[in-house]
Amino acid sequence: MINFKYEISKLINETLDEPIKELEQYIEIPKDKLNGDYAFACFRLAKTLKQSPNIIAKQIYDKINKTAEIIDDIQIIGGYLNFYINKKLLVKEVLTEIENKKIDYGKQNIGKNENIVIDYSSPNIAKPFHIGHLRSTVIGGALYRIYKFLGYNSIGINHLGDYGTQFGKLIEGYKRWGKEYDIENNPIDELTKIYIRINELCKEDEKVLEECRNNFKKLEENDEFCIKLWKKFKDLSLKEFEKVYKLLGSEFDSYNGEAFYADKMEEVIDLLEKSGKLIESQGAQIIDLEEKNMPPCIIKKTNDSTTYATRDLAAILYRIRTYNFKKALYVTSYEQILHFKQIFEVAKLLGIEERYVERLEHVPFGMVQLKSGKMSTREGNIIKLEELLNEAINKTLQIIKEKDTNLTIQEQKEIAKKVGIGAIIFNDLSNSRIKDEIFDWDTMLNFNGETGPYIQYTYVRTNSILNKVEDLPKIEEVDFNVLINNEEIEVIKLLYSYKMIVETAAQKNEPSIVSRFLIELSKKYSAFYNESKIMTENKNIQNARIYLTYATNLVLKSAANLLGIEMPTKM
Repeated sequence: MINFKYEISKLINETLDEPIKELEQYIEIPKDKLNGDYAFACFRLAKTLKQSPNIIAKQIYDKINKTAEIIDDIQIIGGYLNFYINKKLLVKEVLTEIENKKIDYGKQNIGKNENIVIDYSSPNIAKPFHIGHLRSTVIGGALYRIYKFLGYNSIGINHLGDYGTQFGKLIEGYKRWGKEYDIENNPIDELTKIYIRINELCKEDEKVLEECRNNFKKLEENDEFCIKLWKKFKDLSLKEFEKVYKLLGSEFDSYNGEAFYADKMEEVIDLLEKSGKLIESQGAQIIDLEEKNMPPCIIKKTNDSTTYATRDLAAILYRIRTYNFKKALYVTSYEQILHFKQIFEVAKLLGIEERYVERLEHVPFGMVQLKSGKMSTREGNIIKLEELLNEAINKTLQIIKEKDTNLTIQEQKEIAKKVGIGAIIFNDLSNSRIKDEIFDWDTMLNFNGETGPYIQYTYVRTNSILNKVEDLPKIEEVDFNVLINNEEIEVIKLLYSYKMIVETAAQKNEPSIVSRFLIELSKKYSAFYNESKIMTENKNIQNARIYLTYATNLVLKSAANLLGIEMPTKM
């Protein structure tokens, strides 16, 4: 398909002795469509050419080939050259490309099958899978699919929180009160009760906290009793987590959590000792990062037990050797920004190639908070993700039942699941990932406005239209010249931008770019639907509008799939 920005740059290049790729960077899409489809800003050339942007624009305008096939018109506005592209050519290019690629429209092979390691979700074993984990799970899952769509080999890693002092606490609590709790039938809730109870006792008695620390030390030393309990907690927890992952459609290529690196941390410590940077401080072993304006990175605690940082460093070594990654993304909350800055800095001391350190990237996101404040497992004020997802499904099912539909009970349940879960996922991915979210049931499950259900409804509408025709018109039966209305062209322009949208989402690790695209495409198609009669006596116009509907249908489904949202065929 024609790259219009590149072709415009070539035309400008014929009038200026400037590299095409550089000129392409100066081309932008105007916010006001009255200012053309593309605008070339001459301001950056002013310093090089030692002339005003207005004069440069006029000189280019006088010399440029105004009869080029890709252009309908060129206008000068101040220091800008505004280009109005050939609409008929645009329509032909987009619809022909969609005919050739179908559901693969927009796919690229930028990645050339290179490995992208994405560390996401990563809940803590023996703790509730609450709405705070939703963000990492859906953002990471979206990035996994986006990179795969661009030709990378995405590798999803669920770096489970299955190690650390909290397990020393849990073991201590279980030793004291285990018989009082039914962890076999209700593992997460019962283990959470134990965890809250032991935390309260630790606050009251420092000796109990010390016992908890010693339990974790025993776990590191492969104490038989501690290992047996830890495995039990982990197996029961994973079984519960799978219920949530099944609802969200989440899959992972690896569940290697912190414990996986227990026997790999000694190498990290040896390498850091050899670097000469591992020093003792107040009984602990640390890497001093004062020169980098960061607090020290603790590698070993005073009781000789390792830290989260030590395990993350071991994971970096393992992932380099195992996956030879192009990028390694860590999708966690912005509360861990400092942690990853420290880890990536200390990783330079492990003797790995600099290119791998440069490929480590933290993808932070904002927190999900309750109206009453921050959630805490210790305090017990959390909202379980499974409950939230089931509530969304039930609420949607109730709305469906209240409508006069001919849907079977099975169809109602299937639609409720897709729409309910889709609403939750889209709500999470609809804004910039770095923004905090205040959890509110009414907002989360709002089915009006710019929501997941709105996008799904638009898709269902396109399906309904396509079901009215016996056969989709063949591409050679489509007269590209009849799609000339403003509403039709606006839809075509958005379909054309899809490839760039996905690429930009990957470059910025920002799934909300795809979410906004879905909203805009749904709005533009709705405007087209309301203004244009699709089923008409004019066969030429009908074929073209049906095919435009088909193209929109494909791209809506494709983009929603990238976010992990399933599209219902009825609603």
